[in-house]
Amino acid sequence: MDDDAVFAALADPTRRALLDRLRETSGQALSELCDGLQMTRQAVAKHLGVLEAANLVAVRRQGREKLHFLNPVPIQGIAERWIAKFQERQLAALSALKAALETDPPQKRRP
Repeated sequence: MDDDAVFAALADPTRRALLDRLRETSGQALSELCDGLQMTRQAVAKHLGVLEAANLVAVRRQGREKLHFLNPVPIQGIAERWIAKFQERQLAALSALKAALETDPPQKRRP
């Protein structure tokens, strides 16, 4: 997986919006993805090309149309490789706190 290409593709808000639309309804044609966007069909196609090159979008031809499908695998890979690493210490601390609270009897309060 090319993390740089994935991060670069995700850096653009338009591309993230396209991914959101594909997450909601996968298998959309270019014309459907253009609906409601304030940009040309060519600009949307260019953004989809970047997403496809980063392996975030898979395409399948159906007749004359090219259908676009979300591929969440690269995003999951980033989550596992990058985000999970930064959560390890916090999760270990929470686990230790939970264990300590479960083994130590609660202190009684004096009135």
